[in-house]
Amino acid sequence: MKQAVQRIFAAMAIPLFILFVMYALKTLEVGLDWDFTRLGVYPLQKKGVFGIFAHPFVHSGFRHLVANTLPFFFLSWCLFYFYREIAPYIFFLIWICCGVITFLIGKPGWHVGASGIIYGLAFFLFFSGILRKHVPLIAISLLVTFLYGGMVWNMFPFFAKPTTSWEGHLSGAVAGTVLACLFRRYGPQKPVYFSDEEEEEIAEEEDENADTPPDHTTASENKEVSG
Repeated sequence: MKQAVQRIFAAMAIPLFILFVMYALKTLEVGLDWDFTRLGVYPLQKKGVFGIFAHPFVHSGFRHLVANTLPFFFLSWCLFYFYREIAPYIFFLIWICCGVITFLIGKPGWHVGASGIIYGLAFFLFFSGILRKHVPLIAISLLVTFLYGGMVWNMFPFFAKPTTSWEGHLSGAVAGTVLACLFRRYGPQKPVYFSDEEEEEIAEEEDENADTPPDHTTASENKEVSG
């Protein structure tokens, strides 16, 4: 029980730290009347390269940040709790891949916010659980679908608002889906039940067959029929 509680709180550490940095930067930006928008991604421009790394920390306003807080925390916690062996790699790759793809396909303008990572986490958790066919992970897939299934519409320009970076959402979704496929054999797996017992039964059957004398009568009969 104690270990389970420790694991729950350990999975919160990185998501809470990143959220703390997000809120600290937004408070600093508003308090000092600064503008951190230029830390975002600007597609296909040299000035937007640094945003590949920095864009999740920057938000257009507190409303934008608050809207991203709960899904970012919950999905990040799910990743670090259920996939703790590979979680740091997945999280980092979603972060970078989301920024790179947005840099390549985004419309001109500054793309900011952590929503791309949120989409990446949601799609990774969904497809990873399905591919692994492990009941607890499938349950997480279904929960993610129930809670955030409606997000899928904001991946397409036909449904997203003009001010919404649908490219960032799509980039995160692509990154999460690809990583779910690439890492499907790493981290938690569906347990194989009774594998040791089955191997012992096969070995016993082979020993019994080795000790059984050949049936000469059957062989003789088969020979006559074939002739």
